[in-house]
Amino acid sequence: MTFGGPAEYARAMRFGVAIEAPIAWPDLLALATEIERNTRYDFLWISDALVANGPPDLPRLDAWVALTAIAQATSRLRLGVLVSGNAFRHPAVLAKMVTTVDHISNGRVELGFGAGWPGENRRYGIDFWKRPERMARFEEAVQVIKALWTQTRPKFDGAYYRLDEPPYSPANVQHPHPPILIGGGSEAMLRTIARYADAANPMIEVTDAFGKIDGYCREIGRDPSVIRRTLEIQLFLHDDPAVQRRAVEWAAKQYGRTEEQVRTESLFGSVDAVRDGVRRLRDAGLQELYLFQLPSVHLKSLRRFSDEIIPALL
Repeated sequence: MTFGGPAEYARAMRFGVAIEAPIAWPDLLALATEIERNTRYDFLWISDALVANGPPDLPRLDAWVALTAIAQATSRLRLGVLVSGNAFRHPAVLAKMVTTVDHISNGRVELGFGAGWPGENRRYGIDFWKRPERMARFEEAVQVIKALWTQTRPKFDGAYYRLDEPPYSPANVQHPHPPILIGGGSEAMLRTIARYADAANPMIEVTDAFGKIDGYCREIGRDPSVIRRTLEIQLFLHDDPAVQRRAVEWAAKQYGRTEEQVRTESLFGSVDAVRDGVRRLRDAGLQELYLFQLPSVHLKSLRRFSDEIIPALL
């Protein structure tokens, strides 16, 4: 199966749901089935975390194991982890995991990949490196994965990772390989995105980030249009101004942001307000938008977004 690249995505904006909130397996399975059958979303993403957002005793499933089961319960949605932290798994092991889900899903998986974050690694005793090494390891990890996916018996001799002509079978279903979405907004990450990514998910202001990615692409002679422009953003869709106000106050306190920042950096408010916010992102060049909700998933608002907002933007 050949993945429909940027030309396909240029036809219309695409949308997905990203599960950041704590959720038990029966509820996650029911949610994935509902999104697959009864909405216009194109993607379902799961967060790669060991501890849930919120109280630490809330449920948090392993992302790739859960995604494997979801791949068997769905047939339409593109699936991925947003994003896998490089410090959690050796890149060769991660490559094999993604290939396995690529087969189980019949070519619907995407690799969301990032350098990682410190909190969970330290609490669980998993090695986590200082920033320069973390960035260097991540860039090597991307090269290792792409080598395994595109070369026969690859040889790689990096500072941190090595390949000694290993066999790799089966090959991926998607050609040349499952899309690699890289998440991160530092200068080092944006340069890595420009060099290796099929999709970018910057964690900073999108116009600034994509402008820098375009510049880095030009430096290395790569066409920036081959990199899909994506963003994960919080959704709170409700018509009642009093409920909206309480949600903004909660989010500001939760994230240490001002209420104005919450309103401008998220999709908060009525259908009309959220629709206008999405249009602004589309006009800034965004091609894909992935919605997350905290502290819990609200299926009713996800359905409203699908029914009342997506058709107006296609």
